[in-house]
Amino acid sequence: MGEHVRGQIWRGGEKVDGFELSAISDHIGHPDELIWADLECPSHETMAALADELDLDPFAIEDTTAKAERVKTVAYEHHTFLMVYAVTITSSEGTSPDMAHPAERADEFELHRISMFIKDNTLITVRLSEGFDIDEVVSRWDEMGGKQYGIGALLHGLLDVVVDGHFDAVQRLDDAVESLEGSLFDEKVAARTLQRHTYDLRKDLVLLRRVILPMREVIGSIQRRRFENNAPSELDPHFSDLYDHALRAAEWTESVRDMITTVFETNLSLADARLNSVMKKLTGWAAIIAVPTAITGFYGQNVPFPGFERTLGFVTSTVLIVAIVCALYVTFRRRDWL
Repeated sequence: MGEHVRGQIWRGGEKVDGFELSAISDHIGHPDELIWADLECPSHETMAALADELDLDPFAIEDTTAKAERVKTVAYEHHTFLMVYAVTITSSEGTSPDMAHPAERADEFELHRISMFIKDNTLITVRLSEGFDIDEVVSRWDEMGGKQYGIGALLHGLLDVVVDGHFDAVQRLDDAVESLEGSLFDEKVAARTLQRHTYDLRKDLVLLRRVILPMREVIGSIQRRRFENNAPSELDPHFSDLYDHALRAAEWTESVRDMITTVFETNLSLADARLNSVMKKLTGWAAIIAVPTAITGFYGQNVPFPGFERTLGFVTSTVLIVAIVCALYVTFRRRDWL
């Protein structure tokens, strides 16, 4: 992983050639300009220079470089700090993308932390890992054509891509759970395999819920600040739609959690049912086997009894064994024990 810095300046909605990270402060405060800078895997020196350039709060810089941080938005004195997690899906080599078999885990989720500094007409994005397609964000900005609406248009485009990624991840997880449901009654699939795959899906769901659920508060906070600052109203419907998408993604995770819980409980119930069936069969066969054991044991006594040392005794014992065993077998079959 190497450091990579890119950015763009717009003046009157049009791109301006040339960009230098050290010259951002020269453009801050110009109402007709819009500045975006993206830092991928920045070094400590680059972050320190950026903090000095824009007078960023040290706590925000610390949160940006920390190993683990939660999704949040914080309003500092001179800027606003946001942290979100984008989710990308990587297909495992040699597995089926449609989750055709529960033993195959076709998708793995990868989180990419994105820290954002918003100051006046400037948006700074900081990413500590590769894998998130920032070009898709730039393409979304170009398609949107709303850069003339200020920093809100850039922020909306970025969050829109992040929320769309959340939707894709939940959709894949939902499909995986449905595939798992279809395998519950498949006798060819081992119970241990189902349990392991259910556990993996629950881990993925916990991971997604941790980054998806707080997005409602982040977007809601942005909306409130837009209203308080009398921001242009053209983007209000877009942010309302974005909030609705974040809400739907959060509700979807709740639905998937219920589905996984149901699969887990159903699997346990089926395991108990299979155990009861096995116990009934073992009990039935044990009763059947006990009959010839008892009769041959009786006739094997070294004492005189009717038919002792005569063919009639052997015939009598054989007839008793066959008759009682057949009667028990028919009885157990009628009761579905065998």
